[in-house]
Amino acid sequence: MLAHQGNTPPSKLNLTVENLSQAIYVVNRHAKTAPNPKSLYHLKKEALNKLIGEGKAKKVGLHFSENPGNSQQRSDVLVECGNYTFHIPPVKSDFTDLPHLGKLDGLSRNPKSSLSLPLAKSLLQSYTGISSQEQESRSAHNHTRAFQKPIFKKLGERY
Repeated sequence: MLAHQGNTPPSKLNLTVENLSQAIYVVNRHAKTAPNPKSLYHLKKEALNKLIGEGKAKKVGLHFSENPGNSQQRSDVLVECGNYTFHIPPVKSDFTDLPHLGKLDGLSRNPKSSLSLPLAKSLLQSYTGISSQEQESRSAHNHTRAFQKPIFKKLGERY
């Protein structure tokens, strides 16, 4: 199933749709519990968008989001890639081009994968062209903010 034998370096791993979809699955699974998941979700989104652009994955329809955040209702795009399905944020044209599938049924599950996270990340990075330094700087930039001391002023004073 997986074209990875023994201690083959990640650069030698075949960039097949099945291997890429397994790597996206592993990255997505780890992103759900990561303390700073933005870089992992970015890698997943870029890989899926490239696969869709190449015709190796397809957008199936829209689902109501399980976790809509601050809004009452939000939809996500269901993407089929190999034996796996994923959700990505929609673009404006998706609302007119894709059918709305309603609520997620929760019955369909992705197959398990034994791919490690470092191997999955390196596979997706080599496929998308996103470097690990670019990802680390992206996550470090999002994670660190300069502390600003509060400014106190006397009553009636402007600053």
